[in-house]
Amino acid sequence: MRSNAVKQGLAKAPHRSLFKGMGYIDEEIAKPLIGIVSAKSEIVPGHMFLDKITEAVKTGVRIAGGTPIEIPAIGVCDGIAMGHEGMRYSLVTRELIADSIECMAMAHSFDALVLVPNCDKIVPGMIMGAARLNLPTTLVSGGPMLAGKIGDKNVSLSLIFEAVGKVQSGEMTEEELLEYEEKTCPSCGSCSGMFTANSMNCMSEVLGIALPNNGAIPAVYSERIRLAKYTGMAIMKMFEENICIRDILTEQAFYNALTVDMALGCSTNTMLHLPAIAHEAGVTINLELANKISEKTPNLCKLAPAGPHHMEDLYLAGGVPVVMKELTHKNLLHTDLLTITGQTIAKNLELIVNKNTQVIRPIDNPYSTTGGIAVLKGNLAPDGCVVKRSAVAEEMLVHTGNAKVFDCEEEASEAILNGKIEKGDVLVIRYEGPKGGPGMREMLSPTATLAGMGLDKDVALITDGRFSGATRGASIGHVSPEAAEGGLIAFVENGDQISINMHKCKIELLVDKMEIEKRKIGWQPKEPKVKNGYLTRYSKLVSSASTGAVFKI
Repeated sequence: MRSNAVKQGLAKAPHRSLFKGMGYIDEEIAKPLIGIVSAKSEIVPGHMFLDKITEAVKTGVRIAGGTPIEIPAIGVCDGIAMGHEGMRYSLVTRELIADSIECMAMAHSFDALVLVPNCDKIVPGMIMGAARLNLPTTLVSGGPMLAGKIGDKNVSLSLIFEAVGKVQSGEMTEEELLEYEEKTCPSCGSCSGMFTANSMNCMSEVLGIALPNNGAIPAVYSERIRLAKYTGMAIMKMFEENICIRDILTEQAFYNALTVDMALGCSTNTMLHLPAIAHEAGVTINLELANKISEKTPNLCKLAPAGPHHMEDLYLAGGVPVVMKELTHKNLLHTDLLTITGQTIAKNLELIVNKNTQVIRPIDNPYSTTGGIAVLKGNLAPDGCVVKRSAVAEEMLVHTGNAKVFDCEEEASEAILNGKIEKGDVLVIRYEGPKGGPGMREMLSPTATLAGMGLDKDVALITDGRFSGATRGASIGHVSPEAAEGGLIAFVENGDQISINMHKCKIELLVDKMEIEKRKIGWQPKEPKVKNGYLTRYSKLVSSASTGAVFKI
């Protein structure tokens, strides 16, 4: 056992005394020490009940013969951080979480880990840290929130952001907005659509490091407590059989994840997080692979914000296993891969049945024959940019319009609210990338305001920052190289025409090459927006969004 380094032999008497100072007895110290990484806090709705999930995991570990030891992880609520300086601190915490798991596990010589995350950056951050360590590792998330209810309509967080735009345009009263405020988030859990948090919880399930249904069981259901107990038991089996996380996080597992990502219509942020996790696992995946998979993977689900269904509907239809089962009908998954159940994917899917073909379309009747996410390339984004194509109106899949350029999110939001954005425009928001932001802010506020004002079918948005998983419309993020590194987006001017073709995965600035070269003469990067603290260190270390915005070492 790795933990013998802190507990075995005469020389470790001082170490054992410290364990006993916390109340551990010899019988507990002698067993495998299992680190339970909990993101519990009182600032994130998805984390409210993580203490109960953690206690259930501990029960499972004890049942199966281990000693659970809880340790903390931080986490930012993206919704509360949205639309102000706080959003600079969202993506950057992913690296902090990964680093902290490495530090805690190595310093205390844990034998294995169970990850208990929820919400956007916490899930990938935890998996990244665990992949770096390569210990036996399992994961159980806090689960999704139930959808809100206003009249006979189910609602989620994206709609209240859009409601702000409706108030601005006179389509909704402030009293009606207050009802959204009171009823949109009716329970604990990660926000109820296929936003980033739920996307990554589903991806952990597909990768094989979480038990089936981890992605969709609602946070308030007792079934999730039972799932957590089984997850605690599963880690002990992995420990006994010496199955480590990299044994599961293989190249084929990431291929499966990208495939299910396309079928579900997940958040564009998976195009940052899956490459980053793969990087830590010693696997290389790139945006070109995402497009190749998308070309042959049908989109089977329209979950909010792309459609009317929510995570509880996915759960009632049978969850992610049903989506995977549908994909196997056309041999689109590697089904011989090991999972934390101790069984292969094929074995896990044997008895799976689609319980609602409206929520999860059969593979021979998809919403589209190509995947929910597209990677666009062209002179404006030679290293790629990303759009949630399944959430784009049909008339905006091909669009050419005049650029209106802003050097930060706040300027763009002000222009939208003041009616300066017109039908047909292409709104360009730059210097919001990993380096230039710094921190690559999500921009749900401008996209939701446009949607609320009824312009989501008329206006495209392009940024070197990123968009929330709750965003819908022609919102194209992750433009690489970013403006701060001299990418072409830095040289776009008001009135330039930009051509977008999501069918052909193309994006082009329609400006003569000679003119572009003139604009580049004497160019210097803008002064950093933040000049001290963690964000300054982050901007110096972070790589391009096209490689997952990981740290360059």
